[in-house]
Amino acid sequence: MLEIRGLKANIEGKNILKGVDLILNKGEVHAIMGPNGTGKSTLAKVICGDPNYEVLDGNVFLEEGKKRKDILELDPDVRAKNGIFMGFQYPVELPGITNEVFLHAAFNEICEYQGVDGLDSFDFRKHLEKKMVELNIPNDFMERCVNVGFSGGEKKKNEILQMAVLNPKVIFLDEMDSGLDVDSLRSMGTSVDRLRTKENVIVLITHYKRLLDYVEPDFVHIFYDGRIVKSGGISLVDEIESHGYDNLVKVK
Repeated sequence: MLEIRGLKANIEGKNILKGVDLILNKGEVHAIMGPNGTGKSTLAKVICGDPNYEVLDGNVFLEEGKKRKDILELDPDVRAKNGIFMGFQYPVELPGITNEVFLHAAFNEICEYQGVDGLDSFDFRKHLEKKMVELNIPNDFMERCVNVGFSGGEKKKNEILQMAVLNPKVIFLDEMDSGLDVDSLRSMGTSVDRLRTKENVIVLITHYKRLLDYVEPDFVHIFYDGRIVKSGGISLVDEIESHGYDNLVKVK
């Protein structure tokens, strides 16, 4: 579904991504792990179109049926309308805009772009309520302003709710397990696992095995110095837990 080829990017003149190659297929879950400052979060931000980063080289192809497009040529909102989604480590607050209004607007924008009918306020509320029940999210989330006054765990729940309602194709979750207690982590992990389908691909950027106990990845990739230096299965996570990264990468 998404093919990343030779992706290089910098910020403020500092090279962060130094040639990333990765193929993400439908129905897969990928985990990206690695030491701090190696470019894991940068990869997600560049693919989603963060304007603070400059792409120096490479391509990111999104495939849909027989169609193939390089999303690096698209504005961030158009990437989102094509099904690219990012769950943030530190979600921003939107004072004065309720979750229901925000999600309804986003949902209908995506529908219009993709050439399908949107939902009126009544039908969208039913759709939203159904997703909230499935994810065990309190009903008052609808009327609360986006992330305003939310705890860390509630903000992460809100990101997962957005993911469920907007039904993206390519999902990057950037260290969303950070700062969560055991119960919040379990809730988030089981919700993400429930939302994995044969039609989407999920990329988990994380430092810890604990999230992967709830969302078991098909592939684990080790990021180091702006590149993927090793890929494998879940056994790689056990190696990291036991011996750290030094045995998996050549530290210079």
